[in-house]
Amino acid sequence: MNVLVINSSPRMERGGTALLVDVFLQGVKEAGAQSEVIYLQKMNIKSCLSCFSCWVKTPGMCPQKDDMTDLLPKIESADVLVLATPVFVDGMTSRMKALLDRTLPLLMPFFEIRDDHCRHPRRGTSKQGKIVLLSVSGFTELDNFDPLVHHIQAIAKNMGREYAGALLRPIGATIPVLKHMGIAVDDVLTATKQAGVEVVQEGRISEGIMQIVSREIVPREAYVKQVNMMFQRQLDAQKPE
Repeated sequence: MNVLVINSSPRMERGGTALLVDVFLQGVKEAGAQSEVIYLQKMNIKSCLSCFSCWVKTPGMCPQKDDMTDLLPKIESADVLVLATPVFVDGMTSRMKALLDRTLPLLMPFFEIRDDHCRHPRRGTSKQGKIVLLSVSGFTELDNFDPLVHHIQAIAKNMGREYAGALLRPIGATIPVLKHMGIAVDDVLTATKQAGVEVVQEGRISEGIMQIVSREIVPREAYVKQVNMMFQRQLDAQKPE
């Protein structure tokens, strides 16, 4: 089994998204699967032109020549596609959206009714694998992920892949800081690793594991107070003496 992680965080290896990806992939490796991580920040991926050339002129191939030429076959052949993105303005990053728009060559132009819904059929070479969402947010409430989750679930249906669950971590970027402060977060990291094992062995992430990853770590009021103090210090540091 091969697991392809596409990380669209502009912080790449340094962010909260990367932390969860790293721990998740420990579980993937433990379960015996192969994995690869792609950082979109390093990729040159142009916006979709909506020219439909990949459907009628050069079926299965986009006329634009950029890094998507090499990336599309990897997406096409991945058993598990992990879309890793922080929440930006209530959704995925712009780089992730651009990438997903450019996966149109994996579909055919015809319409079919699938699961009582109008869809495009998958091109014959595209795997009917899984999709996993992995995301962090700076906010505290879990419902801040709702628009993103619904979007990824719709994308899974359109791509003909099975939605295998989501690892959603409120205040995700602060986990290393909280751990350094002695606040218990080890169960969150352990559950994230177990999610990697479950995806490989069971084909999906269990509800219990997802709940542990998303659990409240610190009270909302205390977190808000600390964040506001941090930004105020940064603003004060910019003031001329």
